[in-house]
This record gives sequence, structure tokens and C-alpha cells, in this order.
Amino acid sequence: MRISLVYAPVPRSVQELVMEVPDACTLQQALQLSGWLQRFPEIGSERLQLGIWNHRAAAETMLREGDRVEIYRPLRVDPKVARRERFVGQGARSAGLFSRRRPGGKAGY
Repeated sequence: MRISLVYAPVPRSVQELVMEVPDACTLQQALQLSGWLQRFPEIGSERLQLGIWNHRAAAETMLREGDRVEIYRPLRVDPKVARRERFVGQGARSAGLFSRRRPGGKAGY
């Protein structure tokens, strides 16, 4: 059966591998067959999460034909905090929903 493995070891760098695995293969077995546990030793750590098609999955999960196995790094910054900081840096009048007003329109509409 054919699956793909995807991992971004550092920001803006994505490693992808399409490979053939035997039927009744688990996610952990696929990682071992790919050689990525030796190439990227951090994959075996507890901090990284595994998933299939953007849904978290356990290492014992059975794979199906065409699955996309993804390895997730922890977030470095909370997305809400990052958005708030970007908004403060841009200013309230130049960003967001109310940045462009219609001529004669009321503020906030």
C-alpha cells in the first residue's frame, strides 16, 4: 500500500517521502521502515505528535491506502498572542475589518 510521510524539522523546510508499506502496517512501523527515526531522532521524543490527514493518531494506528502521515512539532508561539502583537504593530486604523471605509460611511460599518 502507498502512503506519504511529511515532516518539517525546521520552519519553512518540509520533508516528504512517498513509500510502499505492507498491508496491516501501523504508523510506528511505517516510521521505522522509512528510516526517519534514525535521520530525525527528535521524532521519537514525547514532544512531537503524530497524525493522519490533520487528525491526531496514536503510533499503533493501522494505516490505509493513500494515508498522509504527518509529524507535528510543538508551537513556539501561541497563535492568539502572535495575532494580537501583529495587530498592535500595524495599528487599529490600518488593519482588519475597518481599515477601508466607504466614502460617507459611518465608522465601524
